[in-house]
Amino acid sequence: MSPVDAALLRIHPTDNVGVARNRLTAGTKLLQGRLTTDIPAGHKVALTAIAAGEPVRKYGFVIGVASRPIAAGEQVHEHNVRSRLGADTALDYPGKPVPAPDDAAVDLGPATFKGYLRPDGRAATRNEIWIINTVACVNVPAERIARLATEQFAGPGSGIDAIRSFSHPYGCSQLGDDLKHTQQILAGLARHPNAAGVLVLGLGCENNQLRQQLDRIGAATPGRIEYFNAQEVGDEIEEGVARIGRLAAQAARFQRQELPVSQLVLGMKCGGSDGFSGITANPVVGRVTDWLTAAGGTAVLTEVPEMFGAEEALLGRCADADVFAAGVEMINAFKAYFRRHGEPIGENPSPGNRAGGITTLEDKSLGCVQKGGRATVKQIAGYGDPVTPGLGGLALVNAPGNDGVSCTALAAAGAHAILFTTGRGTPLGVPVPTIKIASNADLARRKANWIDFDASPVLDPQHPIDDVARNLIAATVAIASGEQSARNERNGFSEIALWKHGVTL
Repeated sequence: MSPVDAALLRIHPTDNVGVARNRLTAGTKLLQGRLTTDIPAGHKVALTAIAAGEPVRKYGFVIGVASRPIAAGEQVHEHNVRSRLGADTALDYPGKPVPAPDDAAVDLGPATFKGYLRPDGRAATRNEIWIINTVACVNVPAERIARLATEQFAGPGSGIDAIRSFSHPYGCSQLGDDLKHTQQILAGLARHPNAAGVLVLGLGCENNQLRQQLDRIGAATPGRIEYFNAQEVGDEIEEGVARIGRLAAQAARFQRQELPVSQLVLGMKCGGSDGFSGITANPVVGRVTDWLTAAGGTAVLTEVPEMFGAEEALLGRCADADVFAAGVEMINAFKAYFRRHGEPIGENPSPGNRAGGITTLEDKSLGCVQKGGRATVKQIAGYGDPVTPGLGGLALVNAPGNDGVSCTALAAAGAHAILFTTGRGTPLGVPVPTIKIASNADLARRKANWIDFDASPVLDPQHPIDDVARNLIAATVAIASGEQSARNERNGFSEIALWKHGVTL
């Protein structure tokens, strides 16, 4: 990234557009010409004349083509650029990547964090008890059980960080893949190491039968999971609180200890992105990915539609041909899903993204995948499936871009925390710490109750990206170690969202 002049930033030397650092008014004289319209901060300006049909380049890649001639100094946005997306991804595996040793990344953060070691050898960043509902019908009883159990078992000195339930609208009248997806996500949450104990609460008559859900969860450490159907006991509230009491007695025995960061799994997510997201917050998170994976840890990306148009940049780093083929298949299957529902492949970006300066899905995707840094893609996981922490590197998880759905999928895949970049802001939180990283200083200042970290200083040459990344890593390790809470935890914002795209009876 380099300044073209005092007003514009060029991200890559081959780019033919620059990004406005601040709002520019009509008549402003730039090296490229005089502006004929106001340019909001984060929006693009042509650095040279671009003929109709010629590619528009940003991040060193094509983000679309000019739909009409664009003069140097003219705003570049929806009115004069169109996406090229539509066809399936067709790429050849470029060969196994040979990443250069990134000693600078290794040195960005510590080698250890203070976490909990579970009996199965996995690490945890929280010592909580979770209530997992098989069906929406028991949402309110589960919430009441969690509230009463918190009063009894999770006070100061208890050793229990929190007791929480996660309401959702599904589990009844679901069929086929929809039912399977619900079961997979709930199973992934039930297996999560941050939950030292889990109460699986059913109703009794739902399609998502308790026994089926337990089978999806699989084998568990003795004493870690309690379960019952509300229809089969006298008072489900009393029964639930009693079961939580047993789980709390077991969970209280865990103590934090020094663990290698190679055991950390961090989800990388963006939501409410703006024109600065791919310049500040996402590249900073990319350096966190570089640090984590260089130390043997695992970073996880999802939001498959926001890989459209960035496949070459992302999949070119696959560890082998099988991982590459699985990645291409995942992306093309998602495009086919759009077509089945009669939706255009490039419908994204959202209205908020466009207002923030993102023009096409390619524009959004090429900024989005920067959260993956330079790490090697080592595994592809299905929706609701766990990633394998021991593999390290970058994992791609199948899920849509929707913030709640994709963050829930990251948690179900095993992410201990999520680094969530945003240019517009959101209070969203899921069962794991959801660390909000602002792409611009205005958001960080206005919504300090939502935002954990401001990445905008990287726009200043006096703040190199590695210095900013080092500060973010320190904050992330402190949160992972329980030394502080993420804003979503302080606010009590913790929920789940499931991907629904099938038949409901």
